[in-house]
Amino acid sequence: MKLLSKDEAKSICDKVMAMSKADGCRVNLSGSRKGNVRYANNSVSTAGLIEDTTLVVSVAFGKRQGAATCNQFDAKSLEAAVRRAEEIARLAPENPEFMPAVGKQDFKASNTFQRNAEAFSPEYRADVAFASIDAAKKAGLQAAGFFNDSIGFDCIANSNGVFGFQEMGGLNFTVTTRTDDGRGSGWVNRSAYDPKSFDPRAASEIAIEKALRSVDAKALEPGRYTVVMEPAATNDLLNFMFSAFDARSADEGRSFLSKKGGANRLGDKLFDEQVNVWTDPWDANAPVLPWDQGTMQARARRDLIKGGMITSLDYNRYWAQKQGKAATPSAGNIIMAGGAKSTEELIASTKKGILVTRTWYIRMVDPQSVALTGLTRDGTFYIENGKIKHPIKNFRFNDSPVSMLNNIDELGRPVLIGDTDSRKLMIPAMKVRDFNFTSLSDAV
Repeated sequence: MKLLSKDEAKSICDKVMAMSKADGCRVNLSGSRKGNVRYANNSVSTAGLIEDTTLVVSVAFGKRQGAATCNQFDAKSLEAAVRRAEEIARLAPENPEFMPAVGKQDFKASNTFQRNAEAFSPEYRADVAFASIDAAKKAGLQAAGFFNDSIGFDCIANSNGVFGFQEMGGLNFTVTTRTDDGRGSGWVNRSAYDPKSFDPRAASEIAIEKALRSVDAKALEPGRYTVVMEPAATNDLLNFMFSAFDARSADEGRSFLSKKGGANRLGDKLFDEQVNVWTDPWDANAPVLPWDQGTMQARARRDLIKGGMITSLDYNRYWAQKQGKAATPSAGNIIMAGGAKSTEELIASTKKGILVTRTWYIRMVDPQSVALTGLTRDGTFYIENGKIKHPIKNFRFNDSPVSMLNNIDELGRPVLIGDTDSRKLMIPAMKVRDFNFTSLSDAV
């Protein structure tokens, strides 16, 4: 399937809007070519390629809205989609929180596509799987992994003159390696925009080393420990917290950023001064679309936390208008400042502690404090005098990322975490005091 060019996409959007008889019309047009390969027990199990181009037309008559989707772009199919959206809108009840389409926006392009991504092919995916499986076999281990890549485009337009078009591409890779007896397990995750910056064998070697070192894990008494958490271990924990940066849920008393009486914690210092977090669509390591796909608003660099203080919340257009605030488009990436040290250097500066490779099966316990529970997995180790002394059995933990970010000893180098479809995070490794492990887990 041929992906549409900017001119081709604009032509389709213009035709749709010319056909509409509604008060307002919006078009989201996107196309992608997504490939994947999955393997287990050192053998490829599935491989696939999905190609699709989809158009969503949304219209409004006053506060009545309707939408329709199509993936054929001849005049008859486009006309049918527009008429269907209008029919739905006329039948729909009024939306009391309806906001009209935004006016014309100025989009500054971000570098979401590397030309090297055009190298993604069945042969490339086979090479990735072979490199990972071959490394595991040579170490006498079993590998199970998943690699997916994507190239495509995103296009937005509305009847107020908004138009944006941008190409995208990227890859995501995870692999778990285990010993034949199942007593040792290691894991690694890698994300990248440029395939030339990704080495599947080198990534797999990290999982292999963890699997070999995690055999004969010893039980350690649950309790509060200093932990060195790799970026992947903190990613899911922090994602819960960053998802609560919605002004409305804070104002309505539904998040950890709520205050009594309907106020929020904007301007309050809630974290250690080392905590600095922002969103920036043009970040060189984690570029994202310069617009919010839902609202079509232009994104901008915006601080979320500065010196431990809450400096910005997400205001959707309706809530911003209601509260007399400026609307803020959703963040496509979250970037947390770190230091210059590697995870190994954080370990070297730790007298006694625990290294956590990965957290999983995480569940919210209390939204008001972002208290979470979950398990460690795929390589948990005891640190003594700056060195990994021995593997330990996994733990269940009960803790909050809010507490974690108040107990920071050191921050390591930030690493890109995320896949090709979700919000991107640049998260550093962390050394954190008093992390709460509540019980042991027999899982590896």
